[in-house]
Amino acid sequence: MKCLNEPIARQANREDECTGHFWESRFKSQALDTEEALLSCMVYIDLNPIRAAMAEKPETSDHTSNKERIHPTFDLAEAIARQTEQQALNEFSVPLKPLLGFEGVIRNGFQRGILFSFEDYLELVDCTGRISRSDKRGAIDEKALPILERLNLEPERWCHRATAFEDSYQDYRNPERRRRAA
Repeated sequence: MKCLNEPIARQANREDECTGHFWESRFKSQALDTEEALLSCMVYIDLNPIRAAMAEKPETSDHTSNKERIHPTFDLAEAIARQTEQQALNEFSVPLKPLLGFEGVIRNGFQRGILFSFEDYLELVDCTGRISRSDKRGAIDEKALPILERLNLEPERWCHRATAFEDSYQDYRNPERRRRAA
């Protein structure tokens, strides 16, 4: 947000001949302290272009994390360097953080990602996006293929992976089984 906010704020303030924080009180921070809150916020944001009828499918929605996860193209370090060169960004003193990954499995130790599989998240976005809302212009066409098919992720293979992950995990943890599999 800092990379987006600062250059936009500077340009808008120059154009409007004013000072102050560009977004002012329009946008508020909200703690997302549960998995449900995080997932519902992610789905809401990923479906914004569809609800506004700016895109037909999540995988073609520009400027969403969903599209970036499916077809990665954004280089954060390059964008920061370009903004700094153009003097649109004075400094960026925080560490670079890529999109948080999906773990799909609960572990005993520290979790580094979202406790949801990416395939499940895609289906959640797809299913939610098909729900028409009278107060919104767009929705995913109910006749569109399911997102896993559109992305060539075989549903049968995915179902097997989703229901047999414990077997795979046990194989991974058992050194003898790993040697035999190799």
